[in-house]
Amino acid sequence: MDIRQLARGTVEWSRIERVVRTLAERYDREVVRVEFLEADNWLSTPCVIDDEWFVKIVTRQNALVHALLTTGRNVGAFSSGTEGFFDRFDTPLQMVEHEYEATRKMREIGLNAPRPLEAFEVNGLGVLVLEYLPDFRTFEDLSDREVAARAPELFEMLATLHAHRLAHGDLRAENILVCDGEIYFIDATSVHADRVPETTAYDLACAMAVLEPRLGARETVRIAAGVYDAAGLLSAREFLDFVRLRPDHEFDSTALRSEVEKIADLGR
Repeated sequence: MDIRQLARGTVEWSRIERVVRTLAERYDREVVRVEFLEADNWLSTPCVIDDEWFVKIVTRQNALVHALLTTGRNVGAFSSGTEGFFDRFDTPLQMVEHEYEATRKMREIGLNAPRPLEAFEVNGLGVLVLEYLPDFRTFEDLSDREVAARAPELFEMLATLHAHRLAHGDLRAENILVCDGEIYFIDATSVHADRVPETTAYDLACAMAVLEPRLGARETVRIAAGVYDAAGLLSAREFLDFVRLRPDHEFDSTALRSEVEKIADLGR
């Protein structure tokens, strides 16, 4: 069995049926059609209902895995010379409530994110309901030319998020979507609200880690410098080695550090 499947666990069909029946009742429908997605996801069982709603079903095992991942991330943050700033969740309901609120806040400040409909609990399972974006591509799916064209917008969206003292906390190519010609953020994780400088720097480091393999270090830093000042880039530099430890980021942290330092020297 694949390690991710083992970690995610299996939700009993009877419990899934109860979630689906509850959704049908809440949305006043006699019958709904369910399509389960082949998503390599540690933290939920995702499905689409009637091609209208994207639903995440979160179990206690998902919450436990999230807690373990969060502990690892906080330990890793110490390698950057700072205390951990990732929040953990104790229950499936807390997980889906956080994502609901994070998505709502992103939309509230004018950023694109799927419209959150509700978050609730059914028989110990957390259930998150979002609008379904049927025709999207992730940043992984874009050509290098498309990534280059979208990169300034990505940094501008991050800057808007940070200007409102918010952070994404899990920015990677899979969590950046392009739909109808617009960039969307999904799957924001929870970070300490009183650690804005650190979470801003971490987000920026993650964004550069996403772009460097596609654009190269020099072009990535050049585009980032059009939105963030030298001080912001130098703060992000301190998190590059931490981000490189994550299995979902493969990039040249040494080259990025060097280019950030060149930009900072020019700004002095």
